[in-house]
Amino acid sequence: MEFLGTLVIILIATSLFGHLASRVGIPAVIGQLFVGIILGPALLNWVHANDFIHIFSEIGVIILMFIAGLESDLTLLKKYLRPSIIVALLGVLIPMVLIYPVGIVFGLTQFESLFLSVIFAATSVSISVAVMKELNLLDSKSGSTVLGAAVVDDVLAVVLLSIMVSLIGTKAGTDTQIPLALTFLEQLIYFAAIYFVMRFIAPLLARLGTKLLNPVGPTIMAMILCFGMAYIANLIGLSAVIGAFFAGIAIAQTHVAHEVDQSIEPIGYAIFIPVFFVSIGLSMSLAGVEHDLLLIIVLTIVATLTKLLGAGSGAKWAGFSSNEAYLVGAGMVSRGEMALIIAQIGYQSKLISDDYYSAIITAIILTTLLAPLLLKHAARHIND
Repeated sequence: MEFLGTLVIILIATSLFGHLASRVGIPAVIGQLFVGIILGPALLNWVHANDFIHIFSEIGVIILMFIAGLESDLTLLKKYLRPSIIVALLGVLIPMVLIYPVGIVFGLTQFESLFLSVIFAATSVSISVAVMKELNLLDSKSGSTVLGAAVVDDVLAVVLLSIMVSLIGTKAGTDTQIPLALTFLEQLIYFAAIYFVMRFIAPLLARLGTKLLNPVGPTIMAMILCFGMAYIANLIGLSAVIGAFFAGIAIAQTHVAHEVDQSIEPIGYAIFIPVFFVSIGLSMSLAGVEHDLLLIIVLTIVATLTKLLGAGSGAKWAGFSSNEAYLVGAGMVSRGEMALIIAQIGYQSKLISDDYYSAIITAIILTTLLAPLLLKHAARHIND
């Protein structure tokens, strides 16, 4: 039962640091992220990224994005679909173009530099979702655009990763090529099926839940839909959080939406979501950081600015005000678990060498830590 002791330490630390962060005027998420850095290999080395942490963090981010979908306005998401696509495209293109030369300058091969640009083209809005929820901006024009752009960004990241893995398979003469046409077809079918889930399956599950002789029947049905859609999304190459997000939107259209929201938030924020935030910090290690310090600093600055300017200019192009564009750009800065997953897959596929892997992971963590601060600053301008 050692994992229970670890869970107790995590919950005590995240509660304390989240409270202290809020007291000094920064998002509580920052405090929870720092818990992972303090308790993990970077400093105290008390908690390690084991199977327990991995499973709980996966459930945590799925529940977090399910809640985001549950509390999103579908009308706003549809209204800002075009800006979302523009934001995602420029938010991927500009980091890819400008991070590639950074890799070349620091001695990475052309192929490694290309993969480096793919890593930092990715966005993970799970951190931004938590901050926007805290700032009451999730169900706003900018918040809806960030959520929509995250879906498009995720699809683009999967496509780019598939191409890179296919290329390395071709180079090595191995049969690792991914049938991209089949992947695209599966993903298109998945997105098409979302309509039927919203129109028929979610209402049916909601009715079944209310008929169950169980006080939390609707919540059980909602979780079945959430985990089911997340699993299928992962199965066809998408991020599981995309499935969870759309499951939340589907349940939001039913009569049990408020009941499910009231039931699932305490579970998520009391146990699973804090473990997810801590898991991000656990990925950071300070071993050998002095040798890669310049690379880490440059990568962090360029990765932050390119996503901020890329996504922000996309929002500006779509007709947003300068302050709204700044908020959208800040909401897309976080690389989080999406970039960590891509980096890990690339590392296993020999797309990046051991010499640079730790520096890349550290830069991903730093951009993830900066994102909530930028969001808080941007939100202040929106509210002025």
